[in-house]
Amino acid sequence: MDHSHHMGMSYMDSNSTMQPSHHHPTTSASHSHGGGDSMMMMPMTFYFGFKNVELLFSGLVINTAGEMAGAFVAVFLLAMFYEGLKIARESLLRKSQVSIRYNSMPVPGPNGTILMETHKTVGQQMLSFPHLLQTVLHIIQVVISYFLMLIFMTYNGYLCIAVAAGAGTGYFLFSWKKAVVVDITEHCH
Repeated sequence: MDHSHHMGMSYMDSNSTMQPSHHHPTTSASHSHGGGDSMMMMPMTFYFGFKNVELLFSGLVINTAGEMAGAFVAVFLLAMFYEGLKIARESLLRKSQVSIRYNSMPVPGPNGTILMETHKTVGQQMLSFPHLLQTVLHIIQVVISYFLMLIFMTYNGYLCIAVAAGAGTGYFLFSWKKAVVVDITEHCH
């Protein structure tokens, strides 16, 4: 019995060369994960190729360099969108804060004086349009993050680079607008 499919290698015949096989049908019903004998095994190592690369759905298979280039651009843009969505949600949250409360507390100052330090507490109403919008955007963000994770888990080098480069580019383009609050009284950094 030939168990070469467990080693990621497919043996063609005695005169051919061994080539890594990243996607191939299983020959045993015990290896099937959901239905027929046409299931493909996932690669468990990184590889660069564009033949028989399944992308998220069984009907979405990359077979040409052009399809891989298109998938690269789409995944790159999806990762950029994900980073932009995170920043947009933060911005919307800041704009939708409705209740603002100020809390003052005494803190010791120089030469035995007492200073009043003021903190701003903000809140949001649960049954409001801004909170509903935040919830819908959160669901979209979670789904996109899982899609990007599954794309990375194809172990295809081109698609992994697209995820990383898109996320990096998105962070570079969108995060500079992110407000950073620095508390100058904080000494435990």
